[in-house]
Amino acid sequence: MRTEKYHFEALMQVRDYECDIEGIVNNAQYIHYCEHTRHLFLKQCGLSFAEMHRKGVDAVVARMQLQYKSPLRPDDEFRSCLRLEKEGIKYVFYQDIYRAADSQLCFRGRIELVCLVNGRLASSEDYDRAFSQFISNQ
Repeated sequence: MRTEKYHFEALMQVRDYECDIEGIVNNAQYIHYCEHTRHLFLKQCGLSFAEMHRKGVDAVVARMQLQYKSPLRPDDEFRSCLRLEKEGIKYVFYQDIYRAADSQLCFRGRIELVCLVNGRLASSEDYDRAFSQFISNQ
């Protein structure tokens, strides 16, 4: 795992109830892991998802490309990593999940977000400012 390419990383652990009858993490749960990681990243950048909503600015998922590589199992610790780019009006999060014990890639996602400002598609100065150290193509 090459951590230098990521802008943020969070350590988490699989909980039993996140697993299906096969004893592996249910595929939908990885989306929750990614969302939680993005919210933690926002906090690190000085933004609150809830506060932005109160201001009328909502970052919403527009598209996801997901690849499931190797399953996580109950009690596995994992690293949820992200890298951010901006393409026009979209924020593109490249998110990878690695099992901590052996650095095995378990999940890879490309998640595109856009901002709705007072219900209309628009750029957000708050998000651009908070992410300025990570996105070079503004």
